Amino acid sequence: MTTVARQMHLKSRPTGIPQPSNFTIVSVKLPEVGEGEVEVRNKFMSLEPGMRLLMRDTAFHAPIYPLDAPLHGRAVGEVVRSRSPSFEPGDLVMSNRGWQEAFVAPAGELLKVKPYPSLSVESLLSAAGIRGLTAYVGLIRVAQLRAGDIVFVSAAAGTVGMVACQIAKLRGHTVIGSAGGAAKVAFLKEIGVDHVIDYKAEPDFAAALRKAAPNGFDVFFDNVGGSQLDAAFQTANNNARFALCGTIAGFNQTDLIPLYHSNLTILKRLRLEGYVVWDHQDLLPEFQRELSGWVVSGRFKSRESVEIGLERAPVALAKLFTGESIGASLVKLY
Repeated sequence: MTTVARQMHLKSRPTGIPQPSNFTIVSVKLPEVGEGEVEVRNKFMSLEPGMRLLMRDTAFHAPIYPLDAPLHGRAVGEVVRSRSPSFEPGDLVMSNRGWQEAFVAPAGELLKVKPYPSLSVESLLSAAGIRGLTAYVGLIRVAQLRAGDIVFVSAAAGTVGMVACQIAKLRGHTVIGSAGGAAKVAFLKEIGVDHVIDYKAEPDFAAALRKAAPNGFDVFFDNVGGSQLDAAFQTANNNARFALCGTIAGFNQTDLIPLYHSNLTILKRLRLEGYVVWDHQDLLPEFQRELSGWVVSGRFKSRESVEIGLERAPVALAKLFTGESIGASLVKLY
């Protein structure tokens, strides 16, 4: 039986925030499942800020998305047919074959997943998956949280940020979070963030950060870069540790954002460390066990912004940059 599935292709390279006009949907007939291959029907796909970098003419950390070809990204799906001894129909699998409703792939490209009973399927693409692990790695392994640390998290209402805030709170730390808009501010207060800065309402972010952290801070979990990173240089305590996770502030810009106070990294003896979560996947089982316990006990809250249908994927992607999404940005495919 031949399966027809829709794929999202990149039609043109965006200028600024990606728009639906930059994409097109193509219906294709999937090939027959060959020896050692598996057919998967995607349940959820994930939209992530880094995808915007792959839509440029050049990318520095991964091959760019080609035009007029299927896009890719993380997805969780269900095995429909299998000619591999490693998978059976009904198995849940993680892949890098998002942006399409179904696909046929070699079994070696798939990761069988079995979430803890307390964790939902979609959470594997948000708090319980690589995004949550990113927060865990940044705080525990990179910043090496210590008793009494004051922690500042930028983009705190995104998936990585909301997990970072809650990990720090659950370990007894004072947490400062930045986010844009009243809805995100309310969400951060709901999950226990001690001081929330609405960067959209503050004409002087550096002054707002100094007010929120009159005694400075010891750990900065940075998802943003740009002016918030520059403000952090000014407010950080001596010997503060910066876990540099993302630079979303510059994803839709062609010009570099100046860091006027970078000299303070020397004067304050700051330790800045950038990291990539793929280098730390050994911590995933430990993180998921801990997260599952927090969820069961009711101490952890997650939020996903979910669009329905492949055609809504460009809209979901754009919302990452307009500030309309809270938590993970996902598309439900079936």
